[in-house]
Amino acid sequence: MATYAIGDIQGCFSALQRLIEQFPFDPSRDRLWFVGDLVNRGPDSLSVLRYVKGLGEAAVTVLGNHDLHLLAVAAGVTQLGRKDTLYDVLEAPDRDALLLWLRRQPLLHAADGFVLVHAGLVPQWTAIQARQLAQEVETTLRSPHYREFLTYLYEVGYKENSGPRRWTESLTGHERLGVIANALTKLRVCSPEGDMGLSYKGSPQAAPQGFMPWFHVPNRQSAETTVVCGHWAALGLHIQDNLLLLDSGYVWGQQLTAVRLEDRQVFQISASETA
Repeated sequence: MATYAIGDIQGCFSALQRLIEQFPFDPSRDRLWFVGDLVNRGPDSLSVLRYVKGLGEAAVTVLGNHDLHLLAVAAGVTQLGRKDTLYDVLEAPDRDALLLWLRRQPLLHAADGFVLVHAGLVPQWTAIQARQLAQEVETTLRSPHYREFLTYLYEVGYKENSGPRRWTESLTGHERLGVIANALTKLRVCSPEGDMGLSYKGSPQAAPQGFMPWFHVPNRQSAETTVVCGHWAALGLHIQDNLLLLDSGYVWGQQLTAVRLEDRQVFQISASETA
């Protein structure tokens, strides 16, 4: 049995097919781990969702910010943006089943010494604590009240200079859930104290003063666990002892990446090869 972790697909189904051809994946014994952002920006989000859902127990995916965006659009919380490519999902005959399946996916998955998450963990969280906090958001997303939480995210939680940007245990309600969701699905850089710079998308070298990649914060409490994540296309494939960051920017003309967790062998295809 092998586990292959795959970076941000973002609706690029043909690229996913080509990537999986690069390694001996057998769904009867192997597993695929997806770092989230299954949808949006690419041309075929619908096929990606159908494929991953159809894998059943052979696949694990966590929710990314684009996946939450699809849920918010479908719920009438926000509108499609100019660059969104989600019409195929929203108009599909199996739309409701796909959206219900997506809404039931975790924000964090932990197994075999690895933590799978879309973006990152704030430095104050241990891996165990992060799993418990993720479950708070997951419970809300799976409840009849999920629209209220998504409304908070889009009206307050995602807006610059609006809502809390640092984790504290005293947070309650939607503010608490919003900080958890932002960390797990949008975090790239933060301060040593855990203040999140959620709007920053550039290289680590150009991060705002006082901010650094979340995984470089000294004394990070989750450092004993290997985190598998994506979300940072400008950084690209980044591998270190306790981190596999797999967003290598396929949808932006770069590569789609998979890593076999057992031996860290890297498999890639480039956008130029599959155009």
